[in-house]
Amino acid sequence: MRLEAGRLLLDGAVEMTTRPGSPAGCLGIQGALAAGDSGRTACDVLTAWRNEGHSRIHDRFQRAVDEGDLPPGTDPGLLARYVMTVANGIAVQAAGGTGRDDLQKVADTALRNWPPA
Repeated sequence: MRLEAGRLLLDGAVEMTTRPGSPAGCLGIQGALAAGDSGRTACDVLTAWRNEGHSRIHDRFQRAVDEGDLPPGTDPGLLARYVMTVANGIAVQAAGGTGRDDLQKVADTALRNWPPA
């Protein structure tokens, strides 16, 4: 669960949102941002989906703290929110046309803040 976990999550965000031949960005992010009052149900479903993702990452990071793969004192909820925020930002940037190489640099920069082993 060391740095490799963060790398898998953020590299995956870059890969999934910039895959050639696929729509750029992420429906779970962009769809919720674009929904008005008539799309409230869809927005709520997408919000619940994102919250479930955060909960799963939080639980995994908590297990990593408990097992010593992340340092004691690591806040698994904050770390999960950090990863989700960066990954969501990558999706928004990809939808706006930012290229894979630049987004990979963003992921690499974000990982410099990963808790030390």
